[in-house]
Amino acid sequence: MRILFLDASTRELVRRYEATRRRHPMSDGTRGLEDVIEAERAAVSEVKASADLLIDTTGLTVHQLKAQLHGLFGPESPSDSLQVTVLSFGFKHGVPIDVDTVFDVRFMPNPHWDEALRPLTGLDTPVSDFVLRGDLAAEFVRRVTSLLDLVLPAYVAEGRSYLTIGVGCTGGRHRSVAVVESLAAHLRASGYHPRVSHRDLSL
Repeated sequence: MRILFLDASTRELVRRYEATRRRHPMSDGTRGLEDVIEAERAAVSEVKASADLLIDTTGLTVHQLKAQLHGLFGPESPSDSLQVTVLSFGFKHGVPIDVDTVFDVRFMPNPHWDEALRPLTGLDTPVSDFVLRGDLAAEFVRRVTSLLDLVLPAYVAEGRSYLTIGVGCTGGRHRSVAVVESLAAHLRASGYHPRVSHRDLSL
């Protein structure tokens, strides 16, 4: 366990209280704000003296402070700070409301029309091979993974914590499932730890 003490100049603290119009918790109505802040400094001086880390936030923006805290206490790998969820679904069951990006793969050949493949799902190798073997499907996956390689580090740099990628086909059992598994495999190889969800697989 480490004690982190956040400090700021009295002038900056006064400015922040005035900007937020919040009452200082130690204010009794008889002293000015600067006097109350100085009294607070005296009250927490022992805590400050025993702290392991001290950050002066006077000149820091919220984003700069977040970056410092992330550097001190965040995961060792930047990719660990972004939880990516890759979700398959069927458009006929509705588009999930909690997705950030949606890819429509209904242009790919549909295993549903193959009687041997219909009972299977995108988790089964015959279906996955059927869906992904074509040049168009392979190029689609290549371009999407290239896009993810571009934007995910930018999401991490921006401080984003969660990202949900939806992939939809008609029923959510074959094509979208196979593509999600392919994207998740790429993300794992890139150092991410994606959460995989197949919403409509059992419908």
